[in-house]
Amino acid sequence: MPGQPKRVGVLISGTGSNMKALVEASRKPGCPYQVACVVSNKADAGGIAWAQAEGIPTHVLSHRNFPTREAFDAALNGYLQSQQLDIIACAGFMRIMTPVLISPWAGRMLNIHPSLLPKYKGLRTHERALAAGDAEAGCTVHMVTAELDDGPVLGQARVPVLPGDTPETLAARVLREEHKLYPSILASFAGTMPASR
Repeated sequence: MPGQPKRVGVLISGTGSNMKALVEASRKPGCPYQVACVVSNKADAGGIAWAQAEGIPTHVLSHRNFPTREAFDAALNGYLQSQQLDIIACAGFMRIMTPVLISPWAGRMLNIHPSLLPKYKGLRTHERALAAGDAEAGCTVHMVTAELDDGPVLGQARVPVLPGDTPETLAARVLREEHKLYPSILASFAGTMPASR
């Protein structure tokens, strides 16, 4: 008898396209996780309105209301802990997180990054891949650690770099793969977690 689906909190800062992919996958029979809440540091994030319309609990916590990164992370961690979550999935959460937030979720916080890590940590990944003349690009799901985009890799998807690609066309092709990779990796991760924390 399979256990209860793992409760996932998704962190976003924008449209939340990866969050939507996670939610849609979670609604298929037998999925080992459910999206229990969606949290954003921006009230105008498009993904918040979408999640609300889908009946998913949402929470907005503006980093601008806190004097330090640590203070914001402490408040965010407090909310996440209150939701009795098993896993945190960062999905376009554009914040550099401190150990105040990362440490309580060590081994249970995932992120998706639009490059083939360890290449191109940080921003402007597609622009950098094109500038380097790479033959392929892609995306990576990894565990979150204190080092930016540096945790253990859980899975990758690759796409060819095509003649005439721009950062925008490459980004669009990689994003389609992100929407397949992240739900797959999260389901595998949730499915192998122990039944109790």
